[in-house]
Amino acid sequence: MIPRRCILGVPVCITIFFLQGSKAVADAPTGSGLWLCQPAPRCGDQVYDPLQHCCSDDTILPLNRTRQCGPNCTFWPCLELCCPESFGPKRFVVKLKVLGTQSQCPSSPISRICPS
Repeated sequence: MIPRRCILGVPVCITIFFLQGSKAVADAPTGSGLWLCQPAPRCGDQVYDPLQHCCSDDTILPLNRTRQCGPNCTFWPCLELCCPESFGPKRFVVKLKVLGTQSQCPSSPISRICPS
C-alpha cells in the first residue's frame, strides 16, 4: 500500500511544475504584491485609485479637474487650495496642498496670486 502523503504529493508537484512555465505567472507585475498589503484609499465610504483620482471634500475628482478661484483664476482642487484674502480689497490666492496633512489656507505655501 502506498502512503497517502505520496499520493497527494505527486499532483502537487505536477501542478507546481506546470505553473512555473505558465504565462500567467511569468507576466504578473512584480510590484503587484505591495497593493495587497496596503489599505485602499477611501473618500467617504468609497474606494478610489490615487493614480487617477483624488478626494476633495468627500468627493472623488479626476486629477486634472479644475475649478474657479475668484473671477479670474482657476486651480486644481486635487493639488491646490483657493484662499480668499480677508484684508483689503477682495483678492484670491492659490496655495499648495501639503501631502500627508490636512491642508488649510493659513498654513499652506503660496502658489500664485490671482489677478483682480
